[in-house]
Amino acid sequence: MDSSTKGMENNAVEVRICKPAGNLNEAPAESPRKCEKINHSNSIPNGICGKPEQKDYDDQEEEGDHFSEIEIANGRNGYLEDHDDAGSSSSMTENSDDFQTVSPEKSEHVKLAVDTPNTENNAGAGILRPHAHLPKPEAPPGLNSSPPASPNGDASANQKFGVAMPAIGKLIRERSSNFSAAFVRRLSSLKDNNNDTEEDPKSNKRDVTEFNLSGLKVTVKLKTESDDHQQQGQTLKGRISFFSRSNCRDCTAVRSFLREKGLKFVEINIDVYPNREKELVERTGTSSVPQIFFNEKLFGGLVALNSLRNSGGFDQRLKEMLSSKCPDDAPATPVYGFDDPEEEWTDQMIGIVKVLRLRLPIQDRLMKMKIVKNCFAGSEMVEVLIQHLDCGRRKAVEIGRQLARKHFIHNVFGENDFEDGNHFYRFLEHEPFIPKCFNFRGSISDTEPKSAAKVGQRLTKIMSAILESYASDDRRHLDYIGISNSEEFRRYINLVQELHRVNLFELSPDARLSFFLNLYNAMVIHAVIRVGRPQGVIERRSFFSEFQYLVGGHPYSLSTIENGILRNNRRPPYSLVKPFGAGDNRTELACAKVNPLIHFGLCNGTRSSPTVRFFSPQGVEAELRFAAREFFKSGGMEVNLEKRTVYLTQIIKWFNGDFGQEKEILKWILNYLDATRAGLLTHLLGDGGPINIVYQNYDWSMNS
Repeated sequence: MDSSTKGMENNAVEVRICKPAGNLNEAPAESPRKCEKINHSNSIPNGICGKPEQKDYDDQEEEGDHFSEIEIANGRNGYLEDHDDAGSSSSMTENSDDFQTVSPEKSEHVKLAVDTPNTENNAGAGILRPHAHLPKPEAPPGLNSSPPASPNGDASANQKFGVAMPAIGKLIRERSSNFSAAFVRRLSSLKDNNNDTEEDPKSNKRDVTEFNLSGLKVTVKLKTESDDHQQQGQTLKGRISFFSRSNCRDCTAVRSFLREKGLKFVEINIDVYPNREKELVERTGTSSVPQIFFNEKLFGGLVALNSLRNSGGFDQRLKEMLSSKCPDDAPATPVYGFDDPEEEWTDQMIGIVKVLRLRLPIQDRLMKMKIVKNCFAGSEMVEVLIQHLDCGRRKAVEIGRQLARKHFIHNVFGENDFEDGNHFYRFLEHEPFIPKCFNFRGSISDTEPKSAAKVGQRLTKIMSAILESYASDDRRHLDYIGISNSEEFRRYINLVQELHRVNLFELSPDARLSFFLNLYNAMVIHAVIRVGRPQGVIERRSFFSEFQYLVGGHPYSLSTIENGILRNNRRPPYSLVKPFGAGDNRTELACAKVNPLIHFGLCNGTRSSPTVRFFSPQGVEAELRFAAREFFKSGGMEVNLEKRTVYLTQIIKWFNGDFGQEKEILKWILNYLDATRAGLLTHLLGDGGPINIVYQNYDWSMNS
């Protein structure tokens, strides 16, 4: 016996290979077959032995059969399922002319089932396993392999040789184990690398180590000093509180210091919560800010903070004062959803208005070939007033004019305040533009209107407090989600309802300029939160024209404020129509002269626009000049001396009528440039050569 066939019987085997149609482990139907006889003797090599004629085999390939029958000399037969005919063909011609061997690697595409009759030797066995030295089919990745062969090569009565069902659970466990092992090895190597770095001070390794696992990217960042401060802030049991005001430099310094330390704190802005000013005076004996509290204990202001920080004892003092839980007598945290009680006076005319709303015949009418909705005639209103007040007709007309001046009623065509006769009027809440006004919440404010200056001042303080808490230090990025959920913004929404019937004509020119600049910037933030950032030209046009506020009895959109009020009723870019038509009362509020600096005080919520800011009536001109300098310094204007080219913002191109001709624009810009840019531009203007002006691309993405 040859050594290669040790432990095997020397049996002559006759194998016939044919390919009739049939199912696995099922005898094929009786039909003529093309078969090949293959005689084997002495031993069987590691493979399926056979030597079919290539022609007959190719014919079987064309017929598309899927099974081959193997007839063995001892009377047993089986069926061979071929998953890949081309693969099988190539595998059978792999070796010499005497033998064709299918390699174990390629045998994974073949599943062999041998059907054995019930004999005395194998009673109860339905399938005879192949010889132990024959190659075993390997299941595809993810599937269980077939049961292992017994040591003596006999088939077991309880084992079936075939394809096992997918073991999904086992596959997942194996993958999880591999992943966990790889993760542990990576962390161990990372720890070793960190130890090596500590031992070698000259080692220049990164603080952040990245490594990739299959389907997952893990980033491990070494702990820094700021992380230690943040962890320290999380472990402190007490609370840091400090009283502040909007636009306070010292308060900004305290806020920045606490943020750098990673300490959580509660800010009580007495411009947002005016009723807390009384508490501040009671606790400190002064109304000056900032005033810092560690739990219920007064720490002091910015001077005390700087002194302790410079001495290096801040951390120790912090631990001592905040080692215990915050007591109840510490400054209370502001609560969301509660308004401070304020003195409000009901309008003296509100009683008359309520009677008119009930008694007047409000209906749609036809006038000047137009259908006028929800209106009433002036004569009808006069009759109701005479009956209700028991007064004369002249007195009733005068009361009607007072109601019109207070914006309770308007002439449907804006022709006059109020006249007796066949003139049509409607209540302010019935105006067709009301649904577009986002500061209208179901009803007109019936309280006595506050002064426009007072409302504008409060609006500025609240919005400044919002920027200090939810904007980046350079004010170029805003956290709109944080703003929308803040108590400051909720109070702002309540405040803008007081604009319904405010009298804007009492404002001075500078106060009016700052009022509309601030209102524009606040409306943009509200619009982004409420309707989102527009995408595309059509949505942008709707964003600037459809989002409106009801102010002083009239609607104001972003485009109306910019082009109608601030630009003295000039046409917007790429438009042929002015914001205000003839006879519009809002033209009386427009600025008498266009100031080009207004374009650097308006933020439309994009990254290429100027930074958002709010202005004071007393210093609006100086603040606009500062805004222009900051805008040009941050990239709104660049000079390339070699190419003799000046790069300008698109804002100047859109509103070139406000800035003048190109050479005039360059001379005007000189007044607002830093020394470097001013020197380069002066050199270009002085040598008499041509200057190219290129307008930068505008980034419409949101400044979030």
